[in-house]
Amino acid sequence: MTSRAQTAGTGAEGTGGFQHRGVFFSSAEDLRERVLPRMRAARRDGDRVVLSVAPQTRATLLSGLSAADASGVEPLDPAELYDAPGRTLAALHARARAEHPRPVLVVGEPPLPTQDPVRLREWHRLDSALARALAATRLRMLCLHDARALPEQVRLDIRRTHPVLVAGGAEHDSPDYVGPAEFSAPDRTRLLPPPGGEQRSLEFGGDLASLRTAVTELAEKAEVAPDRLSDLVLAVNELAANAVEHGGGSGTVTLWRSPGWTRCDVTDRGPGLGDPLRGYDPADPLSPRGYGLWITRQLCDYMEIGSAGRGTRIRLHFRT
Repeated sequence: MTSRAQTAGTGAEGTGGFQHRGVFFSSAEDLRERVLPRMRAARRDGDRVVLSVAPQTRATLLSGLSAADASGVEPLDPAELYDAPGRTLAALHARARAEHPRPVLVVGEPPLPTQDPVRLREWHRLDSALARALAATRLRMLCLHDARALPEQVRLDIRRTHPVLVAGGAEHDSPDYVGPAEFSAPDRTRLLPPPGGEQRSLEFGGDLASLRTAVTELAEKAEVAPDRLSDLVLAVNELAANAVEHGGGSGTVTLWRSPGWTRCDVTDRGPGLGDPLRGYDPADPLSPRGYGLWITRQLCDYMEIGSAGRGTRIRLHFRT
């Protein structure tokens, strides 16, 4: 294990790129000891500091800063930053680009919905993917987690998705960390559970205009909330376009409802899943590849990718 007895949150590792630290705390004293030196160092260096945490955490941290340092901290509602994994990534990327080349320290308290395995897995997956998706940025992230509220498996996955952990005044390499490719490797063969409830399905080929019309009609019959209808249709269109070009030329759309959610599977008949992290890398909108999945992750609330035996199954989850 490598330890770094340093307190700077930005600039302490030179002019490198993205930094991603996991911070476990069990008391207000832990929180102040592990976070405040890094916030002060960032302010001293003239870096932007964004604080997106629960109200009690925010009060604990701001009360430990001087008036001058506290006045330079930008508060951000965690419900806004951590709205959904794909939109969180887009917001972080946009922030890093807007501030470039100046570093930005984001002190955040990500949601960990421990009672919902699908949502929890996708938040862990985002944490893992950040190492690749934001590698070219000068974003520095401190992800705060109250260890008292977390099961051991969740704590392990935090250690697996954060290359560096903060304890006291020191940082050390996480002994359990694995890179994004290794963390997502099980998705190459993972079979998603079958759809539930009353299902509505349709087949599609290369006529995407007809598909959009058919999906709209399907969603209206399923009484999909009007405010999510256009997002659903556009997301399905992007996935279908990808299936037509790379996934065998055709596929199936299956739509169903569950309490509070609309869910949709898009299944192709192609050679199978290549990169489970597709759609996490910021894409050039003029590029013929990658942009559709980047947009799709932002349109839906959660997106799962798994194997369909022969082909790939992508499942979209929309809050309704």
